[in-house]
Amino acid sequence: MIAFESRKRAAAPGRTNPLNINLPFSFIDYYKKFRGHSVEHALRKSSVNFVKWSSQGMLRMNPDAMNALFKPTVDHIVQHLLNLFQKPEVSGLKFLFLVGGFAESPLLQQAIQSNLADKCRVIIPHDVGLTILKGAVLFGLDPTIIKVRRSPLTYGVGVLNRFVEGKHPTEKLLVKDGTRWCTDVFDKFITADQSVALGETVKRSYTPAKPSQMIIVINIYCSENDNVNFITDPSVKKCGTLRLDLTGTDCPSLPTRREIQTLMQFGDTEVKAMAVDITTSKCVKAGIDFLNY
Repeated sequence: MIAFESRKRAAAPGRTNPLNINLPFSFIDYYKKFRGHSVEHALRKSSVNFVKWSSQGMLRMNPDAMNALFKPTVDHIVQHLLNLFQKPEVSGLKFLFLVGGFAESPLLQQAIQSNLADKCRVIIPHDVGLTILKGAVLFGLDPTIIKVRRSPLTYGVGVLNRFVEGKHPTEKLLVKDGTRWCTDVFDKFITADQSVALGETVKRSYTPAKPSQMIIVINIYCSENDNVNFITDPSVKKCGTLRLDLTGTDCPSLPTRREIQTLMQFGDTEVKAMAVDITTSKCVKAGIDFLNY
């Protein structure tokens, strides 16, 4: 993989000579052991014509085949940038800096310059591959160096709201104790692509279904879309849980209407959530877990 990583960097639009890739001996030995024949034998018998076996014991890949590996990713990046340029907030953009490891690719550079040259000036700084590393080091030394971020996702919680005829679908209707509720409502805290300042906090207040409720569970959801309305929408997924356990709490008289305050903090390297029962001052905190949900 190291050899392939090195050779793929040599892929370029005007390249005509093939790229030679050394295969690790462990891979060659493993393949022969489990397939019963060598990699060379498999390639010679294969109908694939863009990869050959060279006399030096290396894979020889046609440059067009290597370029084709990049095409879906490059096309996706270009289309994403074209979509961004349709937004009013970037209408006056004059310069576009191409940075990151992939910015070293001549294929990506040519694709962006040919598609965006009429919209802005594309600038490719020196040592573009080190930009992300430099940014990480600067942020480690001074976290306040980044003042504003854009949220990649829409975040919110699942709640019950009063059912509104004509606004809410009938399949979400829940009647309890004579009250009509709409279930699975996605109450947004922040929307995708929204700018958030460092440490910015969004606060919401909710009421438990029953004042005497001792265990309160608030599920946190996220979505790539900003126009979601229900937690059952296809793009929505669960990404965290806040669980307030009030059993054993010394509170002699609970009010008829209790308030649970939920806060989400954005702008840092992770999203933090907190729930507070105002009556008892009991508090729980959670980080958004993108791996286990």
